[in-house]
Amino acid sequence: MIDNVSGVREAAESGDLAFGNIDSWVIWNLTGGTDGGVHVTDPTNASRTMLMNLATLDWDDEILDTMGVPRAMLPEIQSSSMEYAKAKGGLDGIPVAGILGDQQAAVFGQTCFSVGEAKNTYGTGNFLLLNTGTEPVQSKNGLLTTVGYKIGEQDAVYCLEGAIAVTGSLVQWLRDNIGLFQSAPEIEDLAKTVEDNGGAYFVPAFSGLFAPYWRSDARGAIVGLTRYVNKGHLARAVLEATAFQTKEVVDAMNADSGVELESLKVDGGMVQNDLLMQFQADILDVPVIRPTVAETTSLGAAYAAGLAVGFWGEIEDLRANWGKDHEWTPRMDADRRDREYRMWKKAVTRTFDWVESEEHAHA
Repeated sequence: MIDNVSGVREAAESGDLAFGNIDSWVIWNLTGGTDGGVHVTDPTNASRTMLMNLATLDWDDEILDTMGVPRAMLPEIQSSSMEYAKAKGGLDGIPVAGILGDQQAAVFGQTCFSVGEAKNTYGTGNFLLLNTGTEPVQSKNGLLTTVGYKIGEQDAVYCLEGAIAVTGSLVQWLRDNIGLFQSAPEIEDLAKTVEDNGGAYFVPAFSGLFAPYWRSDARGAIVGLTRYVNKGHLARAVLEATAFQTKEVVDAMNADSGVELESLKVDGGMVQNDLLMQFQADILDVPVIRPTVAETTSLGAAYAAGLAVGFWGEIEDLRANWGKDHEWTPRMDADRRDREYRMWKKAVTRTFDWVESEEHAHA
């Protein structure tokens, strides 16, 4: 719009046009909009624009210049937990006091406040974030460095993030494209009809592979098929793919951070699947913990706001508020775990180099 719509650049440079992520828009409206609304964001949302400097937590002039984005239009980057302004209108007088990006809010809602604590959100795709402390850790293993949260005047806390493109959406694919069952939860019953995956592995590289491979030339593959494999084995292979991909990201995080994962807190739609959660604990060889409140993103934002207004006194009070619903502990013996993971890695290599050139690629 800046480049192609007349008048937009002028309005942006003069400060008459505001630009921000959805958090900025919501707060601006909550706090009065054109009648004195505040134009703010926090480092977690600002970092997602690629315009923020991770070290200074301010907009990066060099990047703004390169991208042609006028600084005047951008929101002020504040902390994730502080009182920005009071609401007007229907919520008149109520302080607006917490801003966190989606995945970072889940980290906060899962109370991953110590270095080495991690959460994994199981949705359409997976997002695994590991707290690395107050210094950003640059990844050598295909992960993203991101801001986890910044509370008041305290130093920002950073995370390593691994994104997995296809997890819950693979269950949907088996339901909608192949028609193996009517509703997603049925996959667990189907997977329970067999003892193991029957030697079948499903690598869902539908749009390439994300972390830690970053291979856009990869495409999905089901390998290890024999006459013995049935739909139960396929269902199990689909669930196991989520756990295997998570382990790959955890391995990369352990290598980058030098911190060994001690437990994994989980949230999102797929955490109701006991078979998957048990297999996740088995493959990672650490406990997998599901919280009482599965909507950890909203909880994290509420925690940040509650801290800012003194509803909670300090971060440790949030740990006390957080509740555990269920914990899965590893039961698989080491030899089998190593073999299963080795076979998965082998399966992944079979997906490489499938797309030969861009003109033949279909999204």
